[in-house]
Parts: sequence; C-alpha cells; structure tokens
Amino acid sequence: MVTGSTSGIGLAIAKSFAKDGANVVLNGFGNPEDIERTRSGIESEFGVKAVYSPADLTKPDEIGGLIALSVETFGSIDILVNNAGIQYVSPIEDFPVEKWDQIIALNLCSAFHTLRAAVPHMKANGWGRVINTASAHSMVASPYKSAYVAAKHGVVGLTKTAALELATHGITVNCISPGYVWTPLVESQIPDTMKARGLTKEQVIEEVLLKAQPTKEFVTIDQVAALALFLCTDSASQITGANIAMDGGWTAQ
Repeated sequence: MVTGSTSGIGLAIAKSFAKDGANVVLNGFGNPEDIERTRSGIESEFGVKAVYSPADLTKPDEIGGLIALSVETFGSIDILVNNAGIQYVSPIEDFPVEKWDQIIALNLCSAFHTLRAAVPHMKANGWGRVINTASAHSMVASPYKSAYVAAKHGVVGLTKTAALELATHGITVNCISPGYVWTPLVESQIPDTMKARGLTKEQVIEEVLLKAQPTKEFVTIDQVAALALFLCTDSASQITGANIAMDGGWTAQ
C-alpha cells in the first residue's frame, strides 16, 4: 500500500512494486477519471491487481478503512509506504493554525495511524516492510517551513521507535529522505517564482531550487522508487531504523 500514490513519487513507487509483481493499493486525491486510468493502466501493464481508496489520511477512521481494504482484498498487507504529504510556507507568527494542524495530521500523524493498523497483520505473517518518505528537511531546516520540518523530524523519530519495537518480528522500518525531486508539482511552481523574483527559468532552477544540492541535479522519482524497492528485498533485511538521504549532498554540508 502506497499513500499519496496518484502522482509523483508515490505513483512511481507503486509502479515499481507492480513491475516487480506486487499487487498494489493506491491512495490519494485527484481527478477520478485520471485515477481510474492510472489504476487500470497498472493492471494491464504489469499483470497485477490494483485497487484504489480515496481515504482522507487526516481522518484516523478512514485510515483504518484503508488498511482493512488491503487485508480484505489481498489477505494481508506486506509493504506499507507512507508517502502522502503537503507543504505550506509562512513565517511562524503568520502561520495559519489550520495549516499547521493539517500538515502535522497528514505528514506525521497519518504514518502513526497506518503503522498502528498494519503492524498486527505484519506480525501475524512474520514479515513486513515499512518505508516512510521523509525529506532532507527531516535532517536540516529551512525558514518558513515550520510545520513541514517539524513533521518530517517527527517521522524520523517514529521510524526509529517502530524499527526497535519490530526488530525481532521480521519487519523493517526505514525512511527515505529526498532532496528536491523533479515532479510536476515542482515544475508548476517555476513560473510563479520566475515572476515573483524576476528570474529566468534556468535561474530559478539553479539559484532557488537546486541551491542547496551540491550535485546541482534533481533527484528523480524513479531513483526514489528504486531505493524503496531495494529496501523490500532480502539484501536489505538488516537495514532498519535508518534515515537514508537521497539529496545530492544537501545534508552533507
């Protein structure tokens, strides 16, 4: 099950698992027709079963239903990827309380609720993989992103705690922390930034988006997906409680 998987990183991860033969549960928001096209496309392209849930991950009851859908459809939940997230940028004194609550609920609390519901099934099977998509902001901070940075730091703490609790049950729990990833969401922000700062597209990419990444290259969604897939292999069975940076050297500075 991959949350936030109707586009971007989450969709790339879901497709990577499907390509490797896994049935998948998709979750996220978007145009219903586009989502159905994506779901059916995964089934036809990879020969697996894919189901979709519109569960709102800010609501614990709906999260419980999401886990139940996986178990009822496939008999188990073997791999859980907590990827859903949102961002809002504002000085602390002006940060809307409702935005803080929404970001903490979706970016942090939802990972707790999915874990809480999925772990008993993984324990019963004696095997499980949990991957939490964090961020370079789980290790370092940037101004005006108080809720996002706090949530991502919290995800790392939750990951480590769960990894220790589940270490003898054949279940690993890890974080992937990407830097700037080239997605339609990032690309769509460029025109507004060009206008607001009076910069060219190239300047926005080099002087704003990639300023912190020493490689001066975006992480790709396929690279994140490949790492997620690796963490589910036997070769990665002794990697647990880790927060793996994939950020072009950002957090090495």
